[in-house]
Amino acid sequence: MILVGIDDTDNLESHGTGYLSRQLGSLIAASGIALVHEITRHQLLFDRRIPYTSHNSSLCLRVEVPSDDTSALADMCRTYLLKHSADGADAGLCIAAWSAVPSIVEDFGFKAKQDILTQDDARDLARREALYLEGLTGDQGGVIGALAAVGLRKSGRDGRIAWRPGLRETRGIVTGTYLLTHSGIDAIRHAHSGEPVAASDRISVNPWPRGVMIDGQAVLLVEPAGSPDDHFDWQLAPKDILRQF
Repeated sequence: MILVGIDDTDNLESHGTGYLSRQLGSLIAASGIALVHEITRHQLLFDRRIPYTSHNSSLCLRVEVPSDDTSALADMCRTYLLKHSADGADAGLCIAAWSAVPSIVEDFGFKAKQDILTQDDARDLARREALYLEGLTGDQGGVIGALAAVGLRKSGRDGRIAWRPGLRETRGIVTGTYLLTHSGIDAIRHAHSGEPVAASDRISVNPWPRGVMIDGQAVLLVEPAGSPDDHFDWQLAPKDILRQF
């Protein structure tokens, strides 16, 4: 299993890094180089001293390659980001085997959510741990978020699910059973109590089920329906709750 972290590929007029990550995932899957399992979005520190485009979030693709050789995967990611990163973007790319990501890199990811870090911090850590980390465009500041995304995804305790097979195609009112079998969601819980939701309950998932990563699982957080006249039992938790991930 391989983690691919990317950051700072956009500008204010372009598609965001989330969009590019999904397009890159589709390209990787179509090429047969790797099987794409999921893409997660990781929120980093908001601070005016950090030159982010809009949200200061980075993305991580979790993919499976048929051998230990990741050179073709790295070449494809590098080529894609060099071609499609927006003018003025400072794109960074990190690629690491799941088993090669130590706890110190996870700690780096959580630190990036709270503190201002530097390229030297990221590059020195990647060098010490023998992880592939490369700046591709601009001043290459995206290496910080790219490494942070890999660490945060490895932790299993951070991030929103930006893509899993079937996730974004699932819309409307569906049962818990449908979500668990068709959308890539692993568990459905009450957003406040943490209690699981019955598989037969009806859930409104408009615009699509935005899961979050908790204890290594894609968890859909929901709240009770707002009105007894609703034709469903649960609705998606609001964004202010999801922002905690």
